[in-house]
Amino acid sequence: MDSSITRDLYRDIIDFAHTTPSWVQHLAELWTEAGLLLFGVLFVVAWWRSRAGDDRAVALAVLAPLATAAGYVVSESLKSVVDEERPCRTVADAAAALVPCPPTGDWSFPSNHAAIAGAAAVALALAWPRIALFTVPMALLMAFSRVFVGVHYPHDVLVGLVVGALVATVFTLVLVRAAATLLGTMRRSRTPLVVWFTGPGQAPAPAPAPQAYEPRA
Repeated sequence: MDSSITRDLYRDIIDFAHTTPSWVQHLAELWTEAGLLLFGVLFVVAWWRSRAGDDRAVALAVLAPLATAAGYVVSESLKSVVDEERPCRTVADAAAALVPCPPTGDWSFPSNHAAIAGAAAVALALAWPRIALFTVPMALLMAFSRVFVGVHYPHDVLVGLVVGALVATVFTLVLVRAAATLLGTMRRSRTPLVVWFTGPGQAPAPAPAPQAYEPRA
């Protein structure tokens, strides 16, 4: 999958990485993993706030981590088929990676981190539209960090983002109606734990007050 263009771009990025201050390099190393944890926190927040919404809102929030897992599975399946070696091992004239190069067999294309980030960003945006202003840049930064630290080609992360986003979108849109129906049924349960998980939903609108009868003059 790698070409002279992607190799040159990889060299430029890893060379740039070595010119940055050490704290920037350490932050990039941390972000490649910490970003995944932050997405996990956002899944919990999205689910919690959805409990006050309608059945579809809860369904979208519950499906978000599942859609992300589906994006990872598809990415990992592609990775096992393509078998592309990591650039930190094949681009011999490039600067050293900032993190240890993954072993042979842990293939490069596509980037699982990028696929997870792309899937999580889209799935969260479907459940909580306003947060897209945060999750989309967050996913792009996480994908870039994988090239910055030297363990992926640019095309690895680009394809990973696209695969994750597409899988999450299709997964969510296909299952949201069935999930909303199931969660609506669960909300009518008398089991406290089930009701706590699904939330009380939106309070019903108050019935209009009866109008006083006024006899005609």
